Amino acid sequence: MDQSRVNDLQTSDLLDIDPDALREAEKIFAQGILDTMAGKQVVRAVYEDTRVVVVMSDGSEYYFYGFMGESKRR
Repeated sequence: MDQSRVNDLQTSDLLDIDPDALREAEKIFAQGILDTMAGKQVVRAVYEDTRVVVVMSDGSEYYFYGFMGESKRR
């Protein structure tokens, strides 16, 4: 898409995105990936600027974006 077309976009042309729904979808997606990691051994996890990279002992790498958070049990 050329720059002039991007500049001509109207706000009404953009999709309304519910941030809570997007966050929930990302959480579900991440949980699905975590479920596939069951029984595997993590060799290292690296926190980068925009993602977390988890490297497994079999050489596979998993990338996680945007769902970062913290939960404390009481």
